[in-house]
Amino acid sequence: MPIKRYEILLPLKYNDGTLVEKAKFYEIIKEFLAVFPGITLRPEPMIGAWVHRGQTYVDTSILIQIEVEDTKENRNFFVKYKETLKERFKQIEIRITGLPIDII
Repeated sequence: MPIKRYEILLPLKYNDGTLVEKAKFYEIIKEFLAVFPGITLRPEPMIGAWVHRGQTYVDTSILIQIEVEDTKENRNFFVKYKETLKERFKQIEIRITGLPIDII
């Protein structure tokens, strides 16, 4: 079965500048491990910028990676979970990408 890596960028701060509570990241790890066999959290901060409706946003984020079988059910999980993350982190958008993986 083909494998896909999902990468999720999560902000370290809310839009008002306050820090996201560390407990939220641990909660996400727990939630993923309840569904999938593994998760990688890359804690080194990454700075990114994006434009939405003429407004420029600059975010400092961390990266979560999850490798799973490339199935419709798994994709649907991430589509649905994205909405949970947007609400939890009070974001207009949460970036989730899916990349095919060739494990050697």
